[in-house]
Amino acid sequence: MTPKEYCQEKAAKSGSSFYYSFLFLPKAKREAITALYAFCREVDDVVDECKEVSVARIKLAWWRNEIHGLYLGNPQHPVTKALAEPIKTYHLDQEHFIEIIDGMEMDLDQNRYADFKQLQLYCYRVASVVGLLSVQIFGFTNRKTLKYAHDLGMAFQLTNITRDLGEDARRNRIYLPMDELAKFSVKESDILHGHLSENLQKLLDFQIERAEGFYDRALKALPAEDKKQQRTGLIMAAIYRTLLREIKTSGSQQVLHARISLTPLRKLYLAWTTWMFH
Repeated sequence: MTPKEYCQEKAAKSGSSFYYSFLFLPKAKREAITALYAFCREVDDVVDECKEVSVARIKLAWWRNEIHGLYLGNPQHPVTKALAEPIKTYHLDQEHFIEIIDGMEMDLDQNRYADFKQLQLYCYRVASVVGLLSVQIFGFTNRKTLKYAHDLGMAFQLTNITRDLGEDARRNRIYLPMDELAKFSVKESDILHGHLSENLQKLLDFQIERAEGFYDRALKALPAEDKKQQRTGLIMAAIYRTLLREIKTSGSQQVLHARISLTPLRKLYLAWTTWMFH
């Protein structure tokens, strides 16, 4: 299996909404964004799959060294081998890859966030930075597109946090800010034990509204001259925003007990219509 095939398999196997947005890209850009996505999956899997925190730290340290080796021209892993050309072609910053790893490591250090400011740093590292790397691959001419990438990354991560509330709670993780739980009179134990309530519904609707705000700001920030090149990001936005609205429609607190998702056919339809009409 070649490095590119390895990345392709990693991306396809995840079943992620992102995979559908890559389908319409030219070959070189599709391979570059797939390699970036595979890297994110690799480091995310370290945190999710390692039971021992000490082992996870060792693996993340290995990835930091591997990124260093990549930029010295000596990649060892199939993913970094697949990234070797893209980092030169699209001028991808080494520090951004390290920041993504730093974001994953935050999951080893904390499973609660005192306020939105704390959570925002996490979202920036694990999602906005990925957005900044992605727009470089897609191409842009106006620097305002970087603001779009930042805010869209925030919107995606806030959508993920809402969708995965129950799944994260079963790992003793709560990504909703603690001060906001208190504001809506929701206890940690309500989330950890799956207790549905009107207050929890209000708290989650508040989170959804915040995510919607980031989608609005992102789309407003995207300059007209870069819209065509950024269609892949717009496909992701269409799929993720539709998912967010589906969560609200089905009663947002249901995420504690069920994983709400869109069918592959619906994702493909959203991808195709967004590509055609932007």
